[in-house]
Amino acid sequence: MTVVTIAEEHPRQPAIIRLLELSDAYAASLYPAESNHLVDISTLERPTVSFFVARRDGDIVGCCALVEAGDGTAEIKRMFVDPEARGLQIGKRLLTALEAKADKLGLSAIRLETGIYQPEAIGLYKTFGYVERTPFGSYQADPLSLFMEKKVGQAAE
Repeated sequence: MTVVTIAEEHPRQPAIIRLLELSDAYAASLYPAESNHLVDISTLERPTVSFFVARRDGDIVGCCALVEAGDGTAEIKRMFVDPEARGLQIGKRLLTALEAKADKLGLSAIRLETGIYQPEAIGLYKTFGYVERTPFGSYQADPLSLFMEKKVGQAAE
C-alpha cells in the first residue's frame, strides 16, 4: 500500500533541489524567461516561508511553499509534483496542507501566479475555490500569466 505524507520540511535537501530543477526545466519549456517568476532556494529558507514536502513511501515527490507577504496575505510558490507521482492527488494534499497553515497563521487571502499553459494547475486551483484577479505585489500584467486568489479565514466568511 502506498503511503503519502505531507509535512513542513527544510527545502535544502538533494531530492527537493532535484524537484526544483525539474520545475525550472518544465517552466522553461513552456514560457520565456521573462514570464517565469520562480523563487530560488534561499528565498524558500526565509522565516516567512512555510515549505511543504510530499513523500510517497518516504521518497520526496512534491513540494510547495506559502510565502507570507507581510500584509495578512501569502503567495503560493514552487508548487510542483514529480511527473512520476502524478495521479496520486499529491497537488490536492499539498494545497490542503498549505491552506490549513494559512488558516493557522490567520491570513486573509492566498494568492498565486501560474502560467496559462498549465491547465492541470489552473483546474486544481479553481476546484479549491481560487478565482482570477489582477496582478498583485510586484507582478506586471503578462499575457502568459494567470493571477488567482482565495479569501481564507475570517475574510472568507
